[in-house]
Amino acid sequence: MISDKQHINLHLDAHTVGLDVPREQEPNYRKAAELLNQRYQYYLKLRPTASAEQLWMYTALEVAVALQSDAREKSLVPVEAALKHLNKEVLNALKG
Repeated sequence: MISDKQHINLHLDAHTVGLDVPREQEPNYRKAAELLNQRYQYYLKLRPTASAEQLWMYTALEVAVALQSDAREKSLVPVEAALKHLNKEVLNALKG
């Protein structure tokens, strides 16, 4: 039987993190690690005297804010669709 989990090692700055992840999610974990490393390097250049702990906090905060913004935008999709429908109905009523 093939396991639905896969062991991967991700490199985050100088650290290696071993995880058992769902096979279909493995590319997402790798992309997430790449994004975290990019943002960490950005803050390292911006604040070269900051500790690794501070740099990871800046990185985590940026990713968390992006996640919150994305969640908010997704939650507005049904509202936008309803408004478009209502606007269409109002326009049709005004025409007729």
